[in-house]
Amino acid sequence: MSMVAAPSRVLVVDDSVVVRQLVARVLAAEPSTELAGVAPNGRVALEKIARTRPDIVLLDLEMPEMDGFATLAEIRRIDPTLPVIIFSHLTSSGAAATLEALAQGATAFALKPRADGIGLAEAQVREDLLPLIASVRLRAHDTAAPAIVPVRHQRFRGRVSAIVVAVSTGGPNALATIVATLPADFRVPIFIVQHMPPVFTKMLAERLDRVAALTVVEATDGELAMPGRVYIAPGGRHMSLVGTMTNGNVRIQLTDDPAENSCRPAADVLFRAAAAAYASATLGVVLTGMGYDGLHGCEAIHAAGGHVIAQTAASAVVASMPTAVARAGLTDAVVPLSDIALELIRWTSPVRDNT
Repeated sequence: MSMVAAPSRVLVVDDSVVVRQLVARVLAAEPSTELAGVAPNGRVALEKIARTRPDIVLLDLEMPEMDGFATLAEIRRIDPTLPVIIFSHLTSSGAAATLEALAQGATAFALKPRADGIGLAEAQVREDLLPLIASVRLRAHDTAAPAIVPVRHQRFRGRVSAIVVAVSTGGPNALATIVATLPADFRVPIFIVQHMPPVFTKMLAERLDRVAALTVVEATDGELAMPGRVYIAPGGRHMSLVGTMTNGNVRIQLTDDPAENSCRPAADVLFRAAAAAYASATLGVVLTGMGYDGLHGCEAIHAAGGHVIAQTAASAVVASMPTAVARAGLTDAVVPLSDIALELIRWTSPVRDNT
């Protein structure tokens, strides 16, 4: 007999009565979620966490008495594993604060609704927040991540000339770990699709640039792809590549084409373009994230003779993206986050004997 999972009990922490009521209605209407309680500030939230033991905390950052940063620090002190989702505004200040909260231990973030009208606002919360709650809860209770081994241990002679990266939930911290480890003489361009809205991607590029020896930028349309540079796809736009490696003139192309996998930017768009531009010299990297974006793109890289590595499920905040690629048998290596940068260095060395 199959067992039905208990609903995810969510504590909503926000100083806005309207926001608390709106989210409470959405949670109450969904069988997979349950309202564990509400709190107008961090001080009340900590009392309710101790009393109600929620599965997930939805946390505003700007609150009186005890703000979200102080609350997050105390939550992490008493429970390092309790999932905390930041509920953020789509503004420059909101983006900067959210990225800082993620760096300080928050699990993920969701955007507060922007639509006018209660009905539209509730629809946005359902669409954006509920899948994230489900994925974060699943990861928190996943005590035995599936053991997946790479299946394509080919002998590889040659040089990887471009790296393309797919990443979503948990991405900012994963990317910071990787780019901070790459050396200044790393001579391959890196193109990254991080599922984030506009403004957030610009802030992310600036934060990564501060910790990296390489230059990290938000990509611009028509820009020539340069070795040793890291390009972040702008939120709300697909990042493609035009030209070929053989003529040394690969340029970035930003488009407003329809979303793929409910994402724009989508990694599949970038990965297909990289396979066409760089062929067998392409290395695809699939990191932590919710959904399956990157899977079909990795198929294109594989078909072009390129290579793919994925992050281990155990080291991912949400493992569905890298696990999908590994289960499809497309990976040359499945490694923990702490080893990704070393893998990139190995794969971009002039000669690799991958027996």
